[in-house]
Amino acid sequence: MDQKEIDYFEQLLRKRLDDLLSQADDTVTDMTGQRENFPDPTDRASLESDRNFMLRIRDRESKLIRKIKKALERIENGTFGVCEKCGEDITVERLEARPVTTLCIDCKTREEAVEKALGL
Repeated sequence: MDQKEIDYFEQLLRKRLDDLLSQADDTVTDMTGQRENFPDPTDRASLESDRNFMLRIRDRESKLIRKIKKALERIENGTFGVCEKCGEDITVERLEARPVTTLCIDCKTREEAVEKALGL
């Protein structure tokens, strides 16, 4: 992978990280700033359901934030775009689809086949 492609992915990852961190800040602000008092238990249950859903989304995003930070570390140490299992280059197309990936498509396919066979 040439430097231009690496720079592209670094910018892409940094922008995504900034967006996710901004959304997380907004969620914390929204949840701590609201003190609703609902006389109707159904309204309260609906609010709690919405909050739980939002927290699940933010939990998934926090995992993605960690993966993005690790991908940025790989860019810094020169291992970005290299499969962790076989050491081959990960295709640009795969990185476009999933820039935080650590496995080439062949290794990921094999890993998923093993997981499926083991029922994981």
